Amino acid sequence: MARYTGPKSKVSRRYNTPLFGPTKYLERKNYPPGQHGPKGSRRKTSEYSVALAEKQKLRYQYGILEKQFRRFFEIASRRRGVTGEILLQLLETRLDSVVYRLGFANSRNAARQMVGHGHVKVNGRRCSVSSRSCLPGDTITVQEKEGSRRLATKNMELTTIVPVPDWLTVNKDQFTGTVARIPTREEIAPIVNEQLIVELYSKA
Repeated sequence: MARYTGPKSKVSRRYNTPLFGPTKYLERKNYPPGQHGPKGSRRKTSEYSVALAEKQKLRYQYGILEKQFRRFFEIASRRRGVTGEILLQLLETRLDSVVYRLGFANSRNAARQMVGHGHVKVNGRRCSVSSRSCLPGDTITVQEKEGSRRLATKNMELTTIVPVPDWLTVNKDQFTGTVARIPTREEIAPIVNEQLIVELYSKA
């Protein structure tokens, strides 16, 4: 599946947010990328550019391109409830995000690769589609193969201090996790104002 493969540090500096996980670049270079970046403060922005930046940050955070992101928004807008919160829930319950939150991978990119290479099963069946939506009751298991378990063990050692969210349950000894329920907005703790994204698409 298509994904962003460009320089991550520049994107994080552009939005002044660690979109791909902790990075020292924002400490060393706390100004936008480009030749004019160090010379002045960040430029004033219009309401449209602020909303656009919020959308771009969320896209980069979850590693999806515009066409797929818009499809998630359209699904969210058709469901009953708060569109922005539903959008966040759809993104957070993608299979690659769930694998990442369970601690089987130390980043969403690593989780996507893990799923794509067939290291993960959902409800006992191998699944290589990272965008698959996980529902309450779904069980995610690392394949019994030696290579899959070794990869998961290495990643769990890297994520041992990261707490697993309450909407998931995990048994790391069995390499298994379960989606207990759909997360709330507070549990997702978004780095963006999703309402601006809703307003941006509503005006399009």
